[in-house]
Amino acid sequence: MGILTALLVGLLAGAIASWIMPGGGRGWIINMLLGLVGGLVGGWVFSLLNISAGSGFWGTLIVSIVGACLLIWIGQLIRKK
Repeated sequence: MGILTALLVGLLAGAIASWIMPGGGRGWIINMLLGLVGGLVGGWVFSLLNISAGSGFWGTLIVSIVGACLLIWIGQLIRKK
């Protein structure tokens, strides 16, 4: 996957994750970073659970959204303490 495609997937995943998770909107740059890092986290979690979301753009987007949602949730837990 090219860098431009990874950035597009990260941007979309971060935006969708911030829409799914309440209190997740932190600006488009942070959302993009959450989506990019979420792709790594989501890929790691999916591999631990031996789950496949498919390959290509849509599979990568789903994994990135799940990872970004996890990061938002963890961030919300840390901020509450």
